[in-house]
Formats: sequence, C-alpha cells, structure tokens
Amino acid sequence: MITATYTIPGMRVRDHVVEVPLDWADPEATIRVFARELVDPTRDGDDLPCLLYLQGGPGGKGPRPVGTSGWLGKALETYRVILLDQRGTGRSSRIDGRVMSALDPQEGADYLARFRADSIVADAEHLRKTVFGGRRWSTLGQSYGGFLTMTYLSQAPEGLSACYVAGGLPSLDPDASEVYRRTYPRVAAKNAEFYRRYPHHAETVSRLADRLAYGDVLLPDGDTLTVRRLQSLGIDFGMKPGYERMHWLLDESTELPETFLHQVLARSSYADNPLFAALQESIYGSGPGATAWAAQRERANHPAFAEGARPLLFTGEMIYPWMFTEIRALRPFRDAVDLLAERAEWPALYDLDRLAANEVPVAAAVYFDDMYVDSGLQLDTASRVGNTQAWVTNEYEHDGIGEERVFARLTGLVRDIGGGITSE
Repeated sequence: MITATYTIPGMRVRDHVVEVPLDWADPEATIRVFARELVDPTRDGDDLPCLLYLQGGPGGKGPRPVGTSGWLGKALETYRVILLDQRGTGRSSRIDGRVMSALDPQEGADYLARFRADSIVADAEHLRKTVFGGRRWSTLGQSYGGFLTMTYLSQAPEGLSACYVAGGLPSLDPDASEVYRRTYPRVAAKNAEFYRRYPHHAETVSRLADRLAYGDVLLPDGDTLTVRRLQSLGIDFGMKPGYERMHWLLDESTELPETFLHQVLARSSYADNPLFAALQESIYGSGPGATAWAAQRERANHPAFAEGARPLLFTGEMIYPWMFTEIRALRPFRDAVDLLAERAEWPALYDLDRLAANEVPVAAAVYFDDMYVDSGLQLDTASRVGNTQAWVTNEYEHDGIGEERVFARLTGLVRDIGGGITSE
C-alpha cells in the first residue's frame, strides 16, 4: 500500500509498504518490506518502465536522495526508480541489537538466515507483481546488488528486462576463503599507496597504535579503541576519497582529541548497518560447506597485518569474530553469528545452467583495482553468464556508480545491442 506521497527537489515520491513472509517456504510469519518510488515530477503521468536499484551491502538500506545528481538523475530521464530497503534494513523490519536480544542463539541464527539474497529476490518479485503491475523491470545492482542480480537471474529471470551491475559480479562458485585469499593482497597494495601519498602517517599510525596497545583509550560510547579496531578503518580504502578521509582523520589524532574519537566511533560502530557485519560471510554460503570465519583464518597467512607489525596495515572489508565482543552494536549478534559461521549447509544461490542460458541483457562495470570484489572472479562470472557484457576500467574505485558516466555507459552497452527485453 502507499503510505505517503510527496515531492522533493526534482522527484515525485511514493512510499510503499507490503507484508511478505519471513520464510518464503512457510508464509505463516510475516515482516514488512518498504520501497520508495521516484519519478520526474513532469512525467508522473507517463507510462514509464521501472528500474529497481539493488543497494550494496549486505545489510544496506536504499539511498535517501536529496537531489538528482549522479546516476539517479540520469535514470529519472527514462525510468521510474524504485529504491528498495532490503529486508532487515531501514524501514523493512530492521534488525538491530534489540531484535537479536529477544532471541536465543539458535533462533537468532535461523532468523538471520532468512535475510539473504534468495529472500530479498523473492521480496522484489512480490513488489513487482503486486505493486508495480507485473511488468518486467530493469535492475541496477551496486556491489552486493550484483550478487542479488545473479540470484535474481537464477530464480526469476522472467521478471527482468535488463540488468546493470557496478562493481559486483560475484563468483558463481561462492567460497569465502577464496575471496579473502584474493583480497588481502589487494588491501596490502592499497595500504602501500596510502603511505606513498602520505608518508608521514606511517609514524603517525605507529605512535597511535603503540598508545592504543595500553588498552585504556575509550570511545564516546564506552567501547575500548583497540589496535585492531583502528585497523578496520581501512575498509574505506576501496572508495575514491578513502585515502583523503583517512589522512584528515589522522591529521587530528595527536593527543586523541574528542573530535578524533567521535569520528572513529562513527566509522566503526556498525550502529546504522549491523547486518553488514552479521551477514558479511554468510553471503558466500551456498550448498555444502561452512564459512567458518574465513577472513580471520586467512589473516593468519598475512603477518604484515599483525597488530604489532610496523608500518601498521589497515584491513579492508573483513569481518572478524572479535568485533562481536568489542563493538557495542554487534554484541547482541555474537552467538547467532557464531552459529552461522558453523552452518554446514546452505540453499544454493545461483543456478549455473540457467545463468549460462541467460537471455536477459547484462552490462557490468568491472573495476580492475576493486578492493572488495576481485576483478578476476568478476570476469570469470561474466564469461559464464549468457548475454553479458563486461566493461573493465581502472578509472574508478568501488564507488564509481556515483559518477553519472558509469550508469550511462552501462545503459549504452545494452542499448547498442538492441535494448532490454520488453515483453511482459
């Protein structure tokens, strides 16, 4: 149902809420799913196709736009844009510490397991059929949104007219250990580039780490700022301005002023997106085999990332078990996430035969130096999914979708081969 209609600069907005099963195989219990529909106000009465934006994550809510810059403005020229809050995020039955505290560990693990790609795709299909008339729509998947795209093409390609992916083609042979074997060296290279640009910060970070090793530096919420929590800030190195944000943070770190500590808390608390941490490795669970804290296991093979190593290296998009003890917003997830890490069998996320025979046009931007999603694995996937074009570039980092040119290039690739599927 529509819960609100209003206008913000350049966009007419409708808010939609639907009830969906928590478990699509057992519809007894339900949750809410929220989606925001945007359209150019001058074209609100036009019969426009829909573009579903699949947010990165896991655990990412849809964007809250304040203007029509970047890809969004370009998309609004020809589409109604649908911004989905993936289940468990934003206004879609958000999961946080209060929810997890009400569940025992096994209940919590079983609950979290219902918030993966297969369920998100089922939610999207329900929206398409019940709210948006059942017509095929296109998708734009950023990062984890590309993972969702491959699951969508595996489960319900009949709902899709074209798929655009930015920095997010997953391996079709999901293996968290292989992901981290490839990404630790990439993170090390990003560290080297950071220290090349800002060589004086090698000493800044070393002094800071030595000070934190005493264990008595508290963040504003009472958590202890440890060396390994400081290292985790390197997750930002995969974004275009990540080096500069780190530079300015460290520039104010002397004597550990409150401004520095507040910034560290904001960047490392996961208060706004705890599912990102809770489900980070579970997104690779597909078929037999436990993820078993793959990032932590692989880190042991890279002593340069040790807390006592100098220069101190920052880590990337790695989630470790200690985070669920040391970070306040994640503590209620700890026991449930441990059980997820031990889970030995998962539903398959991808249908390899169906993907090989795919007829829906797919255009994917593969960022050659991507720190989060290995470009080699992305290109392997592109070669195995029918009707897929890969645009390989080193002009952008993982957040390249923010540039209007990226979306324009992807839509142009599909347009040049005749456009998407238009039959309903």
